[in-house]
Amino acid sequence: MQIAGRMVCVAHRGGARLAPENTLGAFRNALALEVDAVELDVQMSRDGQLVVFHDNTLERLTEGHGNLLDQDFAYLRSLNAAAHFPGGWSEREQIPTLREVLELVKGRAHVLLELKSSQRDGVYGRYSRMVPAVLEDLQIMEMLDQVLLIAFDWELLAEAKQRQPEVEIGLILSSEVWDVQADGWVAAACMRARELGSAWIDIDHHLLTPGVAQIIRQEGLHLAAWTANTSEDIQHCQEVGVEALATDRPDLMLRSSMHV
Repeated sequence: MQIAGRMVCVAHRGGARLAPENTLGAFRNALALEVDAVELDVQMSRDGQLVVFHDNTLERLTEGHGNLLDQDFAYLRSLNAAAHFPGGWSEREQIPTLREVLELVKGRAHVLLELKSSQRDGVYGRYSRMVPAVLEDLQIMEMLDQVLLIAFDWELLAEAKQRQPEVEIGLILSSEVWDVQADGWVAAACMRARELGSAWIDIDHHLLTPGVAQIIRQEGLHLAAWTANTSEDIQHCQEVGVEALATDRPDLMLRSSMHV
């Protein structure tokens, strides 16, 4: 996913401040901007369909209700994923399947594909069939070499790597999943990344200092960051050596000197 000489522009959820997140409309908009990559979130309906959606519940983004994991695909498909987009949106946007997004993006941009955990009442779990289903879609679409799998739940990445050794994985690193107050926390996270076969660390940009970035590079890992949405934050990521940056404002990043 590297592009020599500049920071890779990743449209976070398709560019969530520009269009309804994780919808085909958002990904079309991102491709029209000629981003380098898109980031998306994958979950699974009760009846086993891979869907592109971030939240564990439906209320923030749609007119629906309840936990995603409890809903059949037909119900999810009936919802408008643009229902609450700030300022309104001219068209209904269905929750897309992973295959639909891959078909749209193939050959036009790289994909950072986040494997989401399930959650009910604050308790996290795993979609037991999600990893093999995602890998099957990537194989059918012949896109294993165009995708970086990322996750907060690193065991999902370990499963993916075990099932498909050639797939690239990246550990999402944040204070939610790692003790960033402990001595040597960055080097320890890098060690865990190498143990799992990951070539990437994908870090919360708030944790990025020049020293943190230097350790990650010295440990031989590639550095991605999320989610920088101001010129100042984008500039900071550029200065410390981020190789791929996820942003809700890819237009801002692309028209700035920070992308060249």
